[in-house]
Amino acid sequence: MEAVQRFTELSKQVMGFIYPNEIDIQWSILIVVYPYITGLVAGAFILASLVKVFNVKELQPTYRLAMLTALAFMLIAPLPLQLHLGRPERSYEMFMTPNLTSAMAMFGFVYLWYLMLVLLLEIYFEYRRDMIVWSSETTGLRKWLLKLLSLFSTDISEKAVAFDKKTVKVITIIGIPSAFLLHGYVGFIFGSIKANPWWSSVMMPVVFLFSAIVSGIAMVMLLYMIVKPLLGGKIDMKCLDKVASFLFYAVIVDFSIEVLDFIHRLYESEESIKILSQLVSTKLFMSLVVLQILLGMLLPLFVLAIIKIFKLQEEVRKLLYFVCGLLIQLGIFSTRWNVVIGGQLFSKSFRGLTTYKMEMMGIEGFLVALVLLIIPFVILSILIKLLPPWKKEELTGN
Repeated sequence: MEAVQRFTELSKQVMGFIYPNEIDIQWSILIVVYPYITGLVAGAFILASLVKVFNVKELQPTYRLAMLTALAFMLIAPLPLQLHLGRPERSYEMFMTPNLTSAMAMFGFVYLWYLMLVLLLEIYFEYRRDMIVWSSETTGLRKWLLKLLSLFSTDISEKAVAFDKKTVKVITIIGIPSAFLLHGYVGFIFGSIKANPWWSSVMMPVVFLFSAIVSGIAMVMLLYMIVKPLLGGKIDMKCLDKVASFLFYAVIVDFSIEVLDFIHRLYESEESIKILSQLVSTKLFMSLVVLQILLGMLLPLFVLAIIKIFKLQEEVRKLLYFVCGLLIQLGIFSTRWNVVIGGQLFSKSFRGLTTYKMEMMGIEGFLVALVLLIIPFVILSILIKLLPPWKKEELTGN
């Protein structure tokens, strides 16, 4: 009875002609959250790699924060998929009975590689010496947690620390293609679905990758501006300006690639172009034109350009950077929304549009998605408490 009511309600919002089995879409907001979170992981790691591999010293204050941010979001990344599939307890089967021809199954291996052999190892070697020192200076549960995390290592000699630094650099070099693979893979999944003209594009993995870099850099910038003052530290403006510069260039590249993808679609002008134009001008106008392009991309780009051209005061720059970071997060989330939800809103006959009515409660509802987006920040706060990104002298500016 409930299904009939839902069908009747949705059918009133259908435009044109659509098959009955296409009225209710299958991929919900959870599938929107999934690429958004993995994008933050990849982007935060790329920002951290600029310090270790490309030796951008101005970004050093954000390095550890970026790594902890990547780990916090990485731990939650598979949850939206598992909840959507409905049987999360069966996910281990992916590793017990590997299917190397399944693109979806390969995510499990990419995820495991990136989590275990990149993020955890790099954070271990980066913090090993500090964990040994901190465990000797503290007592109680934190002492034993730090000992456990350092694997009961006790060697803090110069030779051991030098080995740690070299290992971190090697892991970071390995991690860069791994980060590209992690998020490029998500774009590959959508781009390889030839039956759907909204998704089927060779540019899709590249679009996903650069939007991930943009979202990750913007997120670390926001967190740096929030967390460091909360811990009693002062924001390093040289660092903040440098992060914003990389964000500015990343947004330009991302915008250029998306425009190129749009022009490519127009040039092809297959039979689907009419329904896709109708989709953009009606169902996706607010989320694509207003939120993604105007507010999430062009406005931050304009503001960041103004900051680079004119010498604004520190407090004004901080405020504008913060607003830009928020707008970019809104824009990138809208990008994921437009790809996932937008690709399901038109009929395979190209003659009609359906609509997506998001549930408030339920496993695929708004509240679950909101919880999934909040949990990484809770994990990050615990990680920061256990493994501070800055030492006391760095917070005091000495």
